[in-house]
Amino acid sequence: METNRQKKIGSVLQKDLVDILQGEIRKNNLSNLIISVSKVSVTTDLGVARVYLSVFPTDRANEILEAVKSNAPLIKHDLSQRVKLQLRKVPNLTFFIDDTLDYLEKIDNALAGKENPIERPELLEKRKKA
Repeated sequence: METNRQKKIGSVLQKDLVDILQGEIRKNNLSNLIISVSKVSVTTDLGVARVYLSVFPTDRANEILEAVKSNAPLIKHDLSQRVKLQLRKVPNLTFFIDDTLDYLEKIDNALAGKENPIERPELLEKRKKA
C-alpha cells in the first residue's frame, strides 16, 4: 500500500518526466511518436521509482525503451534540476513498458467475439505448443 507521500512524489515525478520526454521528442524532431508516462510508483524508502511508459506506435516500444534506459542518467539529471526545491534526493529511475492498453484490447476483442477463444482454442497462449 502506497503512502500519501509516495503518491505525491510519484505524481510530481510523473508530471516532470512527461515534460522531459516530450521535450526530447520535440527537440529531436521525431515524428509519429508518442510517449506518455502512465504511472510512477516509488518504493517505501523513496530510493527507486518505477516509471511505466506507454509508447505509440507499439511496434517501436522496445526500441524506445532501450533508448530511454540508455539515457536514464541524463533524464535523472534533468529531473533533479526540476524537483530540486521539492526533493532532497531524486530516486533512481527504472523504466518499463506499460502494456495494459494492449491487454485491454485483447479482452475487448474476445468479448466482442472477434477472437473467441472457445471457437478458436489456438488463440489461447497456454494451449500453444512450443
